[in-house]
Formats: sequence, structure tokens, C-alpha cells
Amino acid sequence: MTSKPESESFLETWIIGKEFRFEAAHQLPNHDGKCARLHGHSWRGVVYVTGNKLINSGVKQGMIMDYGDISKYIKPLLENYLDHYHLNESTGLANPTSEAIAKWIYEQLEPQIPGLVAV
Repeated sequence: MTSKPESESFLETWIIGKEFRFEAAHQLPNHDGKCARLHGHSWRGVVYVTGNKLINSGVKQGMIMDYGDISKYIKPLLENYLDHYHLNESTGLANPTSEAIAKWIYEQLEPQIPGLVAV
């Protein structure tokens, strides 16, 4: 049986994901198929936040970030750019692939959400 010496510490890392959904249209002008035409999707995304230190007191004790706080940063993007919008126009992306939209969302949220690692 082996045990870790008390003086040896280890790094704990937590990752949480907050799902969001929206309805939107887009078109991929360079696509060689139907996606070149305007069409819509029911989109689903997940915002991933990581941290190695949990909040140690108060109402958010034991969390790296409250899911409600993540939601409050996502909500303005949904209301003003994503939900029921034409994404080519609302985001300014010429070719709004799923990957490009995820990158755009990440770039909007990154200055606001500490520990944001992926969308």
C-alpha cells in the first residue's frame, strides 16, 4: 500500500459546462451544397469553465463559478445576436460555420468569464 506524504500537495482541477440553446438562420456562401442557401437550425452550445480553486465561503461555497453567473453573461448574446437572428448579419461573420460561431461566442465571453476554456 502506498500513500501520499502529507507535505506533498496536488493540483485539483474542476470543469463545469453550462448548456444554452437558440434558434437561428445562417448561410454558408462558399458551401457546395444546400448550406449555401439561407436555412435555420436549433442550435445547442456549452460554455466550459475551469478552475483549480473553489470558492471557500458564502452562498457560492464549493463552486468554481455559479451556473447563474454564467447564464447572465450568455443571456445578452442570446437576446441581442443569436436567438432568432440571421447569424451572417448579427455576428458579422461572412461564413458562420458552427466552429466560427463557437469562436465568436468565446471571444465575446472570454473577457467576462474567468476560467473560460471552450465553447
